[in-house]
Amino acid sequence: MRMARTLQNWWAWTETVLVVILGTPIVAVIYACTAPFDPGRYAAGRAFRVVGVTALRLNSLWRFRTRGTLTDARRPYVVVANHESYADVFLISCFPWEMKWLSKDTMFNIPCMGWMMQMAGDIKLVRGNRDSAADAIMQCRDRLKKRVSVMIFPEGTRSRSWDMLPFKDGAFRLAIEAGVPILPIAVAGTRFAMAKGTFRFLPARAMAQLLEPIATTGMTLADVGALKQLTRERIEAARRLLAAELGLPVGDEPAGVTAG
Repeated sequence: MRMARTLQNWWAWTETVLVVILGTPIVAVIYACTAPFDPGRYAAGRAFRVVGVTALRLNSLWRFRTRGTLTDARRPYVVVANHESYADVFLISCFPWEMKWLSKDTMFNIPCMGWMMQMAGDIKLVRGNRDSAADAIMQCRDRLKKRVSVMIFPEGTRSRSWDMLPFKDGAFRLAIEAGVPILPIAVAGTRFAMAKGTFRFLPARAMAQLLEPIATTGMTLADVGALKQLTRERIEAARRLLAAELGLPVGDEPAGVTAG
C-alpha cells in the first residue's frame, strides 16, 4: 500500500507539472487573441483555471466536487472561502466561472504557473508590505469594475487544524466600498489532500459549497465587523454539514486519520 501511494504521489506531481507546462502556451495564445477586447481578462483567466481543473481530473488521489451555481457569472462579487490547503485552489477552480485570485507574491515567481497568473490578471500581494496591500486593493477594485469577481481567503493563510483562523477585514471593506455582495464558499476535506507544511498529495474527498450572496447595499465601514462575523458563521455552519456528508472528522482528529 505504501509503495502504491508513493507511485500515485509521483504520478500526481508528474501530471500536474506536465499539464502546467503544456497549458502555458495555450493560455498565452488565448490571452494574446482576446486581450484587445477583454479588459477583464476573463477568457485568459478561465483558460488558466481549466488548466488546474485538468490536473485535478488526472489526479487519482483526489475526489473533489463543487455544489452551487450563479445565475450571472459576470456580476462581480467579492468571493471568500475558508482555507484548508493548497488543494483549495484546484477545488474552487472547478466552479464554472472566472474570478481573479488575490495571491502571495511567491506564487507569481513559479515558472509557467506564475506566468499564467499574470496573463489571467490575478493579483499579487507581498505580505507585510503596506504599499503592496494598497496596490492589491486598487487592483481588486479594477477587476470588480470590469465585471469580474475577486477571490480572497480572509484567513490570510492556511489553517493547520479544523478551526478556522480569524478573518481579516480586507475582503469585507473592499465589498462595502465597491458596493458589491460577498459570495461565501465553504470548503471541507482539502486539509487531508495536502496539509499545511507538506507538498505531498494524499488521498482525499473534498467538497466546496457555494452559499447565498450577502448584499452590502446600504452598509458603511462601521458594518465591516458585523459583515465579517455573519460570513464566518455561514461558512462555519456549511463546512460542518459538508464534513458530515463526506464522513470527515470535525475538530482535531487523531494522528494518522485520512479521508481517502
